[in-house]
Amino acid sequence: MSLILCIETGTDICSVGLARDGELVSLRESDEGRDHAKNVAVFVDELLRENDVAAEELSAVAVGMGPGSYTGLRIGVSFAKGLCYGLQIPLVAVGSLDSLVQVAREDYEAGIIDVEQWNDAVLCPMVDARRMEVYTQMFDAKGQSLNEVKAEIIAEDSFAEWRNGRPFVIFGNGAAKCQEVLTDAILVNVTPSARGLAALAHQRFEAGQTEDIAYFEPFYLKDFIVIPSKKKLL
Repeated sequence: MSLILCIETGTDICSVGLARDGELVSLRESDEGRDHAKNVAVFVDELLRENDVAAEELSAVAVGMGPGSYTGLRIGVSFAKGLCYGLQIPLVAVGSLDSLVQVAREDYEAGIIDVEQWNDAVLCPMVDARRMEVYTQMFDAKGQSLNEVKAEIIAEDSFAEWRNGRPFVIFGNGAAKCQEVLTDAILVNVTPSARGLAALAHQRFEAGQTEDIAYFEPFYLKDFIVIPSKKKLL
């Protein structure tokens, strides 16, 4: 049996879940700004208390590895690594776009979202990268990746090779701003969540696909750029 704590903090949503054998048991989430550093610890404590689970009973900690917000990813990964080090348990990393697709697939199967010809669809998760840029990757309806992760500046001809008559489904916190440009895309309401980590983390844990805590870093995709303040220092 695996009991895995799941943490996703790569966007404005701070999400923490507890999963047993790949099934979500409990979830805590907040989309009220980027107060992740405070919320993630509170959510973990609440989940463990609510489910009468001692931290020492955890089999592993899973974390959304990105791409996403530089600060958000640092908070989630640092917290996860600290737990793993203190408890001497494995760290499991799951791509944040992969987990977003998992949420979409689960929502479709549950009837929460409705897309005609779903089995033929190209799924395009989008994590906001500011302005008209998103972090994205193409998947099929089974959750298999069709290309590499990339940062894409959205224009009318973006993803032309994938928008070829098959349903082109966009979702994630970067998708809404793209709908007016990608007029043939199907926008569905799916947001990043730790629940998307549950099944994928269990699979990786069972396969022994864990990370070296000392050297693991988030997948930022782009370098963090510091913009100097225009304010004059007195």
